[in-house]
Amino acid sequence: MDKYSTEKLSKYIFYFILFLLTGCANQLPPGGGEVDRIPPEVIEVYPANGTTNFSEDYFELTFSEYVDKRSFKDALFISPAFDKNPEIEWSGKTVRVNFAEPLKENITYVATIGTDLVDFNNKNRMARAFNFTFATGNEIDKRIVTGKVYSEKADGVMIFAYRFDVDTLNPAKHKPDYISQAGKSGDYSLLGLAAGKYRIFSVKDEFRDLLVQIDQDKYGIPFKDIIFEKEDSLFSNLNFFLSSADTVAPRLISANMTDKYHLLVNFTEPIDSSLISSPNFYLYDSTANKKSSFKYAFKGSTKPTEIVLVPSEILPVENNVYLFVDTVRDKSGNVYHADYSLVNLTEKVDTIKNQISNVIPPFGTRTADYLNQSFKFFFRDAFDSTLAKTGITFTDTLKNSVSYNTNFMDDATLSILPKNDLEPNKDYIIKIDLNKFIDAAGNKHDSIYIYKFKTISGFDFTGLDGKISGVDDKNIQLILQGIDGRKLTYSAQPDKTKKFIFDRVEAGKYILWAFSDDDSSGTFNYGYPYPFKPAEEFNYYRDTINLRPRWKVSDILFNFKN
Repeated sequence: MDKYSTEKLSKYIFYFILFLLTGCANQLPPGGGEVDRIPPEVIEVYPANGTTNFSEDYFELTFSEYVDKRSFKDALFISPAFDKNPEIEWSGKTVRVNFAEPLKENITYVATIGTDLVDFNNKNRMARAFNFTFATGNEIDKRIVTGKVYSEKADGVMIFAYRFDVDTLNPAKHKPDYISQAGKSGDYSLLGLAAGKYRIFSVKDEFRDLLVQIDQDKYGIPFKDIIFEKEDSLFSNLNFFLSSADTVAPRLISANMTDKYHLLVNFTEPIDSSLISSPNFYLYDSTANKKSSFKYAFKGSTKPTEIVLVPSEILPVENNVYLFVDTVRDKSGNVYHADYSLVNLTEKVDTIKNQISNVIPPFGTRTADYLNQSFKFFFRDAFDSTLAKTGITFTDTLKNSVSYNTNFMDDATLSILPKNDLEPNKDYIIKIDLNKFIDAAGNKHDSIYIYKFKTISGFDFTGLDGKISGVDDKNIQLILQGIDGRKLTYSAQPDKTKKFIFDRVEAGKYILWAFSDDDSSGTFNYGYPYPFKPAEEFNYYRDTINLRPRWKVSDILFNFKN
């Protein structure tokens, strides 16, 4: 090769390398400057949205910026679904989706790019799902369902729609016919639906298998099935709350003595607090063939899955002793009967003095209600309630006595409720003689616990009234829910004229929502996916409500159907 040819070849190689470096640099994030927080968008699509008589074997999308290719695969959904996954080809910011099987005749297809899609540089998620439709026939199915998923983190929640005639639908075994995804705000839309009957769920699809794993996924149940006649076009406000099913009964894991007076019991999950009572438990000494009971049972400052039991007698550490539980029920109502565990025994001595570990309302509060305010005192250890009652005094600052009732939520928790209304804007004192709160080991504090509080002024309350429409003869419950501070919640029911009133509300920012209490339980019913049980219908008032002290908001017009 001569000198001229060598120089020419060197130039070609130089420019080729420069081209490669320049091309690669285009996909790298820029150096310096502000961080990219702009979500990617679809700026061009082929075929155009609403195309009919489509016969190609692919479609194309162009994005506003480079996107993460892996996330595109996770975010792409085509309805009705194919049996085989499509093949994907990239060219810069444009992606071609090639169908792996022929399109069906006279069908409207909906392609959805969900909010799982992120950009290449800073992993910004799509702000909302992108949908477009095309049809293989001469007509586009234009029926639409819209609504909202109400959740602290709604983006990424899937919307599964199933078209059916005979109700044998099990979403744990059947994949949806139509798919969409909620955006960051929770809003969603299902497009391109044909006439027919549909059941629609919202699903936090953890396994990405397009199935509702009832024990694993969070899901939202519709309040009704949607039926589209030929002339129908839109169903709006199909809203969802996410919930999860607990179908597994709790089990006893372990029973360990922390000292010779206390048995720490651990379960697989938190149990129903009504069962934390000594008659629900007993001990069996298999060595001595002897059964014994418990003196106290309480929750205490333990982990959510733990409780504490106090035996009625000292257990011999050389024997084999078993703890038996008559009934174990979790907060979802799942029950397990006659569970047991071997007890790990100890002779360790308890020398810790009993004391108050928590108070509700907190010490020194200036916002205690003067009507029906209870005061809860949580102790470190159990005590004799009969003796404890003699160690309580309740007065105002002028030492005028206040009459009260006592209640013991468990063997280590005291609740005090005034028999009569307190006075607004006034200071009070509850004194507790800790000498009267003696634990099983005889430990006690030789002191008086002084709890001071002040009632709220009646003038500081606010309120809300209005009228709800679009509810027909439904049994409606309205909920005023605080979104700042202590997140207080108030409930009300409309009268026969559909007017509602919230009185004695603490100032703050609130959201207002309502649900149709079909089962008259007073609480929202989330429904169940299979066998299908519909949720109760609900909707939110459109605006946040700011309630100021001494300033009542009136004439709220709440349309339940909008």
